[in-house]
Amino acid sequence: MGKPKVAFICVHNACRSQIAEALGRLLASDVFESYSAGTETKFHIDPDAVRIMKELYGIDMEKTQHPKAIAEMPAPDIAISMGCNVGCPFIGRPFDENWGLEDPTGKSDETYVSVIKEMETRIQALRLELARDD
Repeated sequence: MGKPKVAFICVHNACRSQIAEALGRLLASDVFESYSAGTETKFHIDPDAVRIMKELYGIDMEKTQHPKAIAEMPAPDIAISMGCNVGCPFIGRPFDENWGLEDPTGKSDETYVSVIKEMETRIQALRLELARDD
């Protein structure tokens, strides 16, 4: 069996789930494959998220990622919702975890950084958990 596929899901696949996919690739690609998708995709990734991820990690999400619908990604082994405060998307199966992260869109850089750092912590924890299960 290959590495487990982890899907990070939010409604628009424009901000939180894109950040999670980028961080998953950066921090945990040795343990799991990262994907992101949404139920109502936007045309572009949140520009503030793109800018801040470049500043913090040197990742250009516009070059490596794009908003995707659920149907465009492989069936996940683990599905993680970014937070159902805006109505939880249906992906054809229950979510394994709901991270309940605030949507930073349109808020201060500090809010973005806080959400990104929380995500980094959770991805590191998931990486350790999956590495142990191996």
